[in-house]
Amino acid sequence: MTGAFDDVLAANHDYSQTFEYSGLTGRAARGLAVVTCMDSRIDPLGLLGLGAGDAKILRNAGARVTDDVLRTLVLAVYLLGVDRILVMPHTDCRMAKSTDEEVHELINREFGMDTRSLEFHTVPNQDSALRRDLIRVRTYPYLPERLAVGGAVYDVHTGKLMPVDL
Repeated sequence: MTGAFDDVLAANHDYSQTFEYSGLTGRAARGLAVVTCMDSRIDPLGLLGLGAGDAKILRNAGARVTDDVLRTLVLAVYLLGVDRILVMPHTDCRMAKSTDEEVHELINREFGMDTRSLEFHTVPNQDSALRRDLIRVRTYPYLPERLAVGGAVYDVHTGKLMPVDL
């Protein structure tokens, strides 16, 4: 693995020279799981005042609570010390600017790839999508009722969280 990855391999070499996290257990030290978007403008640990080992971070396009996110949350709750979940989409999200159909058409037009067998889980109404995802987590039969579940939208232009109540 060289060439296209030389920069990240060099950075990892430097990182490993002062690596200090070998004592972490894999459990969420602060009991938190965060479901957020894959957008590279989001630094989930930094914006929440967390460090390595404090939380489980689940990322996907649009910060959607998909079946795979629910599966991962079940594992995080029962095996990895999570007792609270924050669902955190963000402003200026590409998934909130198109429908699935528009994304399929764009990819087909620009790249000649037919992606219609995929569900992209776009969010034409981000507020209602977040509320629906919060309800999905709160009512999922494999997660305990005592679980604290919250939602907030992260503003990528100000760095502020805007809590959303159901």
